[in-house]
Amino acid sequence: MRIVIAEDNVLLSAGLEALLGARGFEVAEVAADAGALVDAVDRHRPGLALVDVRLPPDFRDEGLRAAVSLRARHRDLAVLVLSQYVERRYAGELLADGRGGVGYLLKDRVGRVGEFVDALKRVAAGGTVMDPEVVAQLLARRDGDPVDALTRREREVLALMAEGADNREIAARLVVGDNAVHKHIGNIFAKLGLAPADPGHRRVRAVLAYLDGGGAPR
Repeated sequence: MRIVIAEDNVLLSAGLEALLGARGFEVAEVAADAGALVDAVDRHRPGLALVDVRLPPDFRDEGLRAAVSLRARHRDLAVLVLSQYVERRYAGELLADGRGGVGYLLKDRVGRVGEFVDALKRVAAGGTVMDPEVVAQLLARRDGDPVDALTRREREVLALMAEGADNREIAARLVVGDNAVHKHIGNIFAKLGLAPADPGHRRVRAVLAYLDGGGAPR
C-alpha cells in the first residue's frame, strides 16, 4: 500500500515513516503543509493519505480541508486524519460524502502501534474508523435525535461500528452471536431510515447519523 504522510512535526513524521515502512507500507512522500500534501497525492496517486488536521501556515484545519478536497478528486483515496483533540465536526466532514475509506484518530493512538496499524489497514480496505475517545464523547445525545429511537444494545453496536469493528468483532466484544449482531444492525438501518437501496455506504451513513447528533453532555 502506497501512502503519503502530511505532518509538520519532524520527529513525528520521521517516526511515522520508519514505523510504516517497517510494516510493509510504501511511504511515497512526507509533506509538511497542505499545499505539499495536495501536490504529493496528485503526483504519486497513493491509496492512502495519513494527514494531520492542523498544518502550516495557520494550524487550523488546513490538513482536513486538503484531505476532503483530495477525496473529491481522487475517488479511490483513503484518508486517516490525526488530531490532537476531539473535534466532532472533523469526523463528520470526513464522512459527509457517504463513502468508506476514512478514519479519525487522536495522535495519542499512534503510540499504540498495533491498534494504529490495524486502523490504517481498515481504512485502506474501505472501512471507517473513529477514535474510541471520540465515540465516548458522543454518548450524550441531543433531544430529538433519530439515534434516540435505538435500544441500548443497538447504540452499543452502533458505537462499535463507529470505531471500525466488523460484525465478528462486535459479536466478540458484546459476547453475542453473529445472528444477533446482524439483527441489531438491520434494526439500526431501519430506524435511521437507511434503506437497502440507499446509494451511500449504509454503515458509513449510520456512523454519520451517530456523529451528527453528538453534542455537549447534558
